[in-house]
Amino acid sequence: MAATEAAERRRMHASSGDARRTQDETKHALKTTEFFAMVGVIGAILIASWVSDSLNDVRAWTLVAAVAIGYMVSRGLAKSGAKYAGGEDPLNRSNN
Repeated sequence: MAATEAAERRRMHASSGDARRTQDETKHALKTTEFFAMVGVIGAILIASWVSDSLNDVRAWTLVAAVAIGYMVSRGLAKSGAKYAGGEDPLNRSNN
């Protein structure tokens, strides 16, 4: 009886470990609040550039580029510590 309970516990622990390994730590980009914040800020910059006389198009597009670069850096930092847990090679290399 104790042996079957121990085996059941090991099986349950192993299955939860497998489920943990198949899931990535970070969310997809469209599911993050940073993405929607970036879209909102870029929209606000472009609207302000269109309405305002003091914010010219070169400065507006420079700000848009800076916001986009900041978003890419933040996503890179978020994914830098995460291990890839998918079933295929992320670089699509063949392991011979």
